[in-house]
Amino acid sequence: MRKPGRTGIDVSAYCLDTMVFGKLSNPDHDCVRMPHRALGAGVHFVGTTDVHGYGETEEILGKALKGRRDEVVPATTSNGPMGEDPNRSGSSRRWVVQAAEGSPKRLRTDCIDLYRIHHPGPHTDIEEPLSALTGLVRAGKVRAIGSSSLPASEIVETQWASQRRGLHRPRTEQPTYSVLNRGIEREVLPTCRRCGLGVPVRGPLATGLLTGRYRRGTPRPDNPRTHGAPGTSPTNASSMPSSNCSPSRRKPAPFAHLAMSFATSYPDVTSAIMGPRTMDQLDDLLVGASLTLGDDTLDTIDAIVPPGTDISPPDVSCAPPSLTRTNPRRRPPHDRAAA
Repeated sequence: MRKPGRTGIDVSAYCLDTMVFGKLSNPDHDCVRMPHRALGAGVHFVGTTDVHGYGETEEILGKALKGRRDEVVPATTSNGPMGEDPNRSGSSRRWVVQAAEGSPKRLRTDCIDLYRIHHPGPHTDIEEPLSALTGLVRAGKVRAIGSSSLPASEIVETQWASQRRGLHRPRTEQPTYSVLNRGIEREVLPTCRRCGLGVPVRGPLATGLLTGRYRRGTPRPDNPRTHGAPGTSPTNASSMPSSNCSPSRRKPAPFAHLAMSFATSYPDVTSAIMGPRTMDQLDDLLVGASLTLGDDTLDTIDAIVPPGTDISPPDVSCAPPSLTRTNPRRRPPHDRAAA
């Protein structure tokens, strides 16, 4: 059991994510059994997002939590578009309050333990979502707040703005982290440590690259992940190291188990978020929960992917707007003419 930040709440080292619940992979809602299986194995930290299935995954999780709400620490996230209306997305005070009214209804709960805001974006003052979230905490609708996919500089800005305005400050930050994407080790994780933030990390299996299914020199499987379907990242098997990494003579652990254990081995990581699509996948990941990597294995991983390195571009935790939008890094026409 671990404590996310200084919330005082205990959570499991594994967190069950519900991204593939619903239309994307499990349209029959039979996946309500998965949270029950996870609870039975001691995984009671469960995460979801309102944008997945336009609220359908939250509804499925709400069904699963019926009668067991007190056993679970549910977390949800908002920011993504919930329809064509441009005001039904983002981190404006207007939308944060509206989104936070809908999620508890779908989750069939009066209060969400952890409510996170995905990257606020360059057009919203950070004080807007912070003030809205503070109101939700004071109203008893949210117990703790967090952020997702923030670079270190914005984590510091968020903490500073909270202190300056007397607002509730985020207690967790949720970045991407895996054997293939270790960029957060440079600044994000040290910053979270100094700010006292819990760090549940998503993508420990690197969108399937670290399950052992993708091998160098073999064709990519024909599935939504390889085509970059909505809500997924395209993968490239040729960019990954060999799946035969084992520094000892003992039988190597399944690659997915090694990847999950790697993520939870880092001292500043609170939990590793797993998103199994089937019950068999969930059972396999639960079997590997007892695996602890020795120093020799961790040293071998460091030799393949050095600390602080990202080698799987689609899964980088945060791509700043200055790098993803062309116009901010282009001089205005009159400036170019003057030069």
